Amino acid sequence: MERINAKKIVVAYSGGLDTTVIIHWLKQHSDAEVVAWTADIGQGEELAPLDEKAKKTGASKCVIEDLREEFVRDFVFPAVRAAAIYETFYLLGTSLARPLIGKNLAKTALAEGADAICHGATGKGNDQVRFELTAFAFVPNVKIIAPWRMWDMKGRKDLIEYCEKLGVPVVATKEKPYSMDRNLFHCSYEGGILEDPWREPDDSMFMLSTSPEKAPDKAEYVEIGFESGNPVSVNGKKLGPVALLTELNTIGGRHGIGRVDVVENRFVGMKSRGVYETPGGTLMHMAHHAVEQLTLDREVMHMRDELIPKYARLVYNGFWYAPEREALQVMFDEMQKPVSGVARLKLYKGQATVVGRKADNSLYDPVLASFEAESVYNQADAEGFIRLNALRLRVRNKAGLGPKMS
Repeated sequence: MERINAKKIVVAYSGGLDTTVIIHWLKQHSDAEVVAWTADIGQGEELAPLDEKAKKTGASKCVIEDLREEFVRDFVFPAVRAAAIYETFYLLGTSLARPLIGKNLAKTALAEGADAICHGATGKGNDQVRFELTAFAFVPNVKIIAPWRMWDMKGRKDLIEYCEKLGVPVVATKEKPYSMDRNLFHCSYEGGILEDPWREPDDSMFMLSTSPEKAPDKAEYVEIGFESGNPVSVNGKKLGPVALLTELNTIGGRHGIGRVDVVENRFVGMKSRGVYETPGGTLMHMAHHAVEQLTLDREVMHMRDELIPKYARLVYNGFWYAPEREALQVMFDEMQKPVSGVARLKLYKGQATVVGRKADNSLYDPVLASFEAESVYNQADAEGFIRLNALRLRVRNKAGLGPKMS
């Protein structure tokens, strides 16, 4: 292939197999200075060796930027306010992190005076779309280098063999070559041994949660408080975004909460199998719904629920910075203003159950709801209500268009 024409390239660097190979490959196929840039969004101990590793790999330096607060506050919490779930199960952990990474990757390139950015997303996946749509939203003429769309290596086995030839140590092996992505909100696993949708994931794979079978034999209760749709407290203690999500991950993780195994529809057109663990996020979503049940008007809730799939698709497909996602967010946030209160969850062996909720501005009126009270709700009024709603069904029947008796 032709040599890459660039003077300075900023690489979105994870320290994993793909980006380790990418830095080597860039140094072989260009004369550019390569800067490794890493977003700290909660990978934990994975970040410790990155600076030394990146420089040994060929980078001139490694910049690690702490984006944890921004990630939870400006990406996770808005998605919780929107009750965003993609295709029934996926809480969008990776999808929410990518626009944050893409924005700051482009920002770093400008700060470094680089003329190109590079990412390790494959040409089959969603992440290439998410990174690049975001980068173009901020720097319309940015030059993007995507090695998976350029080199002749076909998969992770080729990358491992490439590293073996160069003597580069990697975590992945040919026997267990699944891909893992971790942040404060979740950990995802895909590829390799997981490409067989019939194969059960090995329990040893999971990093954030205990197996439900090994979880405590005694149930635990947790109370999560909300203000205007944002989680703000755990068991009565006010916490900042990062501390709150970390605490919920710990609590949910020890009870095996938040594991899902899905075959999802990628934006590029194929189906793929993903295994996710989102312990704290699962608890937040459940508690959020519980408080909404008390505080949201029926029609407001139903309208929002109709728009959740649209919002979730936009996020999943990489359109976080598109005007339609931003417009939906404004509407959802307006709807969330009354969503303040506390939900109590019971955790046991991989299951979380709502067992209580309260709110000062609750729309739930126990007098109205009671089967005993008659002073504020005249049950006889229901007859006219039903007959009016049945009017079009009766007219349809008289016109001979109604259902037929079997």
